[in-house]
Amino acid sequence: QVDKNAELVARWTYCALSQEKLRRPIVACELGRLYNKDAIIEFLLDKSSDKTPVEAVSHIKSIKHVTELNLAENPAWSGDKESIKGDKYDDNQSARFICPVVGLEMNGKHRFFFLRNCGCVFSERALKEIKSEVCHKCGVPFQEEDVIILNGNKEDVEVLKKRMEDRRLKSKLEKKSKKCKSAESASQQDITEDSPGPSKAKNEKDCINSSSGEKRQIIFTKSSDNGNSSVPGKVNKASSTTTKRSIADSEEKSEAYKSIFTSHSSAKRSKEECPNWVTHTAYYF
Repeated sequence: QVDKNAELVARWTYCALSQEKLRRPIVACELGRLYNKDAIIEFLLDKSSDKTPVEAVSHIKSIKHVTELNLAENPAWSGDKESIKGDKYDDNQSARFICPVVGLEMNGKHRFFFLRNCGCVFSERALKEIKSEVCHKCGVPFQEEDVIILNGNKEDVEVLKKRMEDRRLKSKLEKKSKKCKSAESASQQDITEDSPGPSKAKNEKDCINSSSGEKRQIIFTKSSDNGNSSVPGKVNKASSTTTKRSIADSEEKSEAYKSIFTSHSSAKRSKEECPNWVTHTAYYF
């Protein structure tokens, strides 16, 4: 039969992968097993074909599948300094870490849990006595699914394994849905970019509000003049002169308006106002 004390020491003080003593940083998987972080990193980086499969880490495919533990040191633990000479009793039941709430030693005699969100480790007594949805040490909120037992029995491992599979399946479905949504949004953007905007016709019509409140419609057309097309917006000189003459010669305008021009009778001088030929100057007209 397996010695229970030796089994507890092996599970709580040695790495489940490298079988070396646990040293910081210490990580735990989703099934509650303890590892040295450097051993997990070396295992994941080893891509050789002759790598021997290890059952203890067969479910770990990425560094995201493990959580670094936030452990509280035991002030009464002196380490291996006392047993160097071999003349003192080596107490294997004394643990290096304790529960930060109730002070129980993490040696396998008491059930311990860790939180996946923050990595803090507590005893089962602390979680039962102080019921809360927030971590007792760092204040991070957690749910019941985030609480994982450390080095549990076979029944606990089966429950944790089922939770792990459900969690990973859910994450895969969420990633697929995100990819589909991103692809749909990208296709919609391409369609909107490729669609032509409102085209302008060759003959554009613009309405301009005059000061009198009347709307004048200006039509820009392309006209060929010695092979060169006229630029829209420029007014032809001939049309401008004809409009000025028509305005000046119109009889409907008032006398004050007509007096502005030199062709008006008020601008003409009489014979008496005309100077003599002796006093003829350049200003004579």
